Amino acid sequence: MYAEFTDDLVTGNTLIDSQHKELIDKINDLLKSCEERSNQSGAARMLNYLADYTEFHFNEEEGLQESISYPGIKEHKQKHEELRKTVQELHDMLVEEEGPSDAFVNAVQEKVRDWLYYHIQTFDRSVAEYKFMRDNSERI
Repeated sequence: MYAEFTDDLVTGNTLIDSQHKELIDKINDLLKSCEERSNQSGAARMLNYLADYTEFHFNEEEGLQESISYPGIKEHKQKHEELRKTVQELHDMLVEEEGPSDAFVNAVQEKVRDWLYYHIQTFDRSVAEYKFMRDNSERI
């Protein structure tokens, strides 16, 4: 099952939302590359690309949080570290299983796609709401 950017994932921050859409595209690219089960190099390439884009996105998000003095930045960074660790574990799994097995695909869906959904709906939405409130405090 592929990932989908739905209304419940919208944070209201244009930059964050556009990057989340891109992350979801990268997850789907990885899942599509797994459909050809013997294609370890294709899956590895897509996993690397997902990891690179995730790193870019996390740096952007953390920079935004620093710029607005977001009080939950420490916990948010810890959550980002969880996904970095998961991606490394997926790399290891891909090598050990000599290709994208059913277990690998399930791990991508549960540990990356589902993690991202939850993270956006809770942690990232909180950052966007904090930024909005901070930027519009005079109107409240």
